[in-house]
Amino acid sequence: MMDSIAREAKASGRAPGGGPAEATLIVPGMGSDHCAGLVGTSLRRLPGVTAVSTQIATHKVTVMFDAGRTDVAALRAAVERAGYEVAHAGLKGEAEAGAEAEEAYLRDARRRLWLAGVPTTLIMLLMMVEMFWLPVPGYLLLVALLAVVPVFVAGAATHVSAWKALTNRTANMDVLISLGSLPPYLIGLVGFLFPMTSFMEMASTIMTFHLLGRYLESRAKGRASQAIRQLLELGAKSARVLRDGEEVELPIGEVQVGDLMVVRPGEKIPSDGEVIEGASHVDESLATGEPLPVEKAPGDGVIGATINKEGLLRVRATRVGEDTFLAQVIGLVERAQGSKVPIQEFADRVTGRFVPLVLLTSLLSLAVWLGFGEALRGILYWGAGFLPWVNPELSAPLVALLSSVAVLVIACPCALGLATPTALMVGAGRGAELGILYRSGEAIQTFKDIRVVVFDKTGTLTRGQPVVTDLVPAGGVSADELLVLATAVEVGSEHPIAQALRDRAGEAHLALPPLEAFEALNGRGVQARLEGALVRVGNGRWMAECGLDTNELAGALAGMEEQGKTALYVAREHRLIGVVAIADTLKADAREAVAALKTMGIRTVMLTGDNERAARHVAAQVGIDSVYAQVLPEGKIDKVRELQAEVGPWVAMVGDGINDAPALKQANVGIAIGAGADVAVEAADVILIGDRLGGVVQAAHLSRLTFRKIVENLLWASGYNVAAIPIAALGLLHPMIGVVAMTASSLSVVGNSLRLKRTPLAGASGESGR
Repeated sequence: MMDSIAREAKASGRAPGGGPAEATLIVPGMGSDHCAGLVGTSLRRLPGVTAVSTQIATHKVTVMFDAGRTDVAALRAAVERAGYEVAHAGLKGEAEAGAEAEEAYLRDARRRLWLAGVPTTLIMLLMMVEMFWLPVPGYLLLVALLAVVPVFVAGAATHVSAWKALTNRTANMDVLISLGSLPPYLIGLVGFLFPMTSFMEMASTIMTFHLLGRYLESRAKGRASQAIRQLLELGAKSARVLRDGEEVELPIGEVQVGDLMVVRPGEKIPSDGEVIEGASHVDESLATGEPLPVEKAPGDGVIGATINKEGLLRVRATRVGEDTFLAQVIGLVERAQGSKVPIQEFADRVTGRFVPLVLLTSLLSLAVWLGFGEALRGILYWGAGFLPWVNPELSAPLVALLSSVAVLVIACPCALGLATPTALMVGAGRGAELGILYRSGEAIQTFKDIRVVVFDKTGTLTRGQPVVTDLVPAGGVSADELLVLATAVEVGSEHPIAQALRDRAGEAHLALPPLEAFEALNGRGVQARLEGALVRVGNGRWMAECGLDTNELAGALAGMEEQGKTALYVAREHRLIGVVAIADTLKADAREAVAALKTMGIRTVMLTGDNERAARHVAAQVGIDSVYAQVLPEGKIDKVRELQAEVGPWVAMVGDGINDAPALKQANVGIAIGAGADVAVEAADVILIGDRLGGVVQAAHLSRLTFRKIVENLLWASGYNVAAIPIAALGLLHPMIGVVAMTASSLSVVGNSLRLKRTPLAGASGESGR
């Protein structure tokens, strides 16, 4: 699995002196699809840039480029010319620096908010005294001086960003805020020359609430991206490595493939590797979801960031840096969080044209009020006294200014731009915590409509490891004696049946007699001499050929075979001494997972290459609706296509083996059990880390919940803009109310998405995925 995820997650690396490279930029002001479009367009204009991917919810921009034609400095300059601050710019792999840049931006946003909030609060207090109590001496001068701080000092970055955007022939969200705060302040200065209503209070309030919204939004987005930070924190920070026979502690970034790492009890294994010396148990719950520690000995593979429980281990590093399991998981989660779902095309089309439309609406409102204001006042303000912020006595020019500014500040489409990416970010992060990795947002949207889930049998519904299920000794023979003789003969075989018998005898700590004259007879069984006696283990036909009477045990053997088990006779010399049965057992949560899918209205189907009898027995135990047995790999594709023709493009396939890969690719959603073959994982749209089938149920439920949040967010955000802009254009909404409503809209979208973190999920194994 780890190799396949690495190939999926790892993009082109850096090339010294030229060639393909990848850079990551953190652009904190990129808060909507419109902003992302401007950033992407600015970067694509550069020579050598081959691909740009933007993630609004994480403020991250990933750029693929030719290092021989451009560099990171040029990428940063292009984004800054578009009017956006760049908190971090670096080549791929500098994730920690990016995280520090986000923290620095949040601190700066908090500082700007305090810088604007204190004088604006003083202005509001002065205004209330002036309006409701008594005149304040030098009121206009005091307000003008105090408002300089929020509008021009705290808001300086907003105005610079707006100016850069306009000079670059683009228009970002800061353009709207800048136009909503600067004109009111400048017009308010006219009050020093002519008696008129002051608008400087409004300018200060608009900028302060804009900065408050930026700060709160950054904090909320930080909570949404918590899953990535938690994954990053799981990794070890340093490693003890043997260099020239001495133990040296190194930062994790300096560990190289082939280094011999020393891991003491209780420590994290620094990187993926192979145990060279020592024995211990390792807690792999973060990777597999399994709560019990796994025994490790020389030759066993270990996963970086898992915890060594009791023994001293020496581990040779086999994967480091971005090739490790943890890095691959982080890459897939980031990709899913930054991807787009088909429904987002609507938001992209709207926000791509939004700012020019808002500017046009603002100018149109200004022109109409200036031209026909007196007539409009009589029509619109009649009976409008129930709106406390509407003053029917305002002159038409003042209403024109208020309405045009209100349109600018209330129309920022940040909520619409955040609707999809924040829900995807929280949903994909929640999935990662449960051991569910979505490759893309499209998989999340498709999964919600799945009507049929097709399961492979061996290794998917069952454990894929045969075990001894029955020991039926003949009269005068004990179960332990039967097991010892059968196992001792099968020691010479490499058949899975032999391994199952050896495992069972090992668990019982039974001593085996020495083996002599071992012989395997194709299609019959195996035989050998044990302490001088000839012992045979094989099928009924062979026993009959040897002249042995099978009547005593024939009924027991037939009953086991009816249950889909592989049953074999055991004979010593000329007498049958018992029957042993081997079967592939069900996974612990298989029955519960299938039942949960049915509760969700999803039909279940099993496709297997196994025989009809064994397949139907397993299906009956689990509760599968339909069974198709003895199906070849190419036949699995045909069956999936038949189901798609029957129910439409709503078929999911769950598998783990190489023979499942074509069907996984053919299905509308391919789900790979993470413990399975690499090729199956590569073909899948959803990967379940570990071996839990309950993850299929949780993935389906999480997809439905995530998409529901996306729809709720889009309806709220678009409905807000559709309703608010006409009201503002008609002069019925004060700009200060508008900026509060705009901030509340964005925060409500982020908050609604964050509710995904607390919503209970259906699932056979609860929430203990990782």
